[in-house]
Amino acid sequence: MDDGGFGGKMLNRGSALIGLISCFCFHSAFLTNFVAASSPDPLLGSARVVFQTNYGDIEFGFYPTVAPKTVEHIFKLVRLGGYNTNHIFRVEKGFVAQVADVASGRSAPMNEEQRREAEKTVVGEFSDVKHVRGILSMGRHEDPNSAGSSFSMLLGDSPHLDGKYAIFGKVTKGDETLKALEELPTRREGIFVMPTERITILSTYYYDTEMENCEDTRSIMKRRLAAAAIEIERQRMKCFP
Repeated sequence: MDDGGFGGKMLNRGSALIGLISCFCFHSAFLTNFVAASSPDPLLGSARVVFQTNYGDIEFGFYPTVAPKTVEHIFKLVRLGGYNTNHIFRVEKGFVAQVADVASGRSAPMNEEQRREAEKTVVGEFSDVKHVRGILSMGRHEDPNSAGSSFSMLLGDSPHLDGKYAIFGKVTKGDETLKALEELPTRREGIFVMPTERITILSTYYYDTEMENCEDTRSIMKRRLAAAAIEIERQRMKCFP
């Protein structure tokens, strides 16, 4: 990558209300997706990944409709723990913070499955999504189909990258961490601006926002249902002692 890019009755009533809870969760998820799809930005999938670094956490989501093969590859590497002990090797203020290639950037050895996935390349999935702050964009060599596991988090708007590098997601939380990284001391090595101290990705995890939101809603409504059932029974006992 050059310096311009980057690599009962009550039981029946309760059952009916529980059924309503399920419908409510489904409808809420559908409505959220519909609103997001109507916005000018690409639709984010429900999966979220968190990189826990020694300078703070960075959370991001994926654009599965924009770059499905890239998303599948990166998410599989995350699920395998491939990015654990890897690092962010490049930080250019206002431009990019670039994650190192998994095969060479980890401090821990890889198992066979991690290595097999890390050595894969992905076809270039170029789109009309713009390179603005927070966007995730794949690194690659001159070959447009050479993207592997290195990717950049944009620290500023970079229209000169548009259409040349595969965008596959965006940062959803952790901009304060990115700002902290931008203030670190750096040194230039050839075409790269690199931090003088290692920015380690200590560990990673992932979760599903739709499942989490639905379970939260379900739990709240179940508690309200239980409280309502108790009140109904209390009123019934008053009327028919």
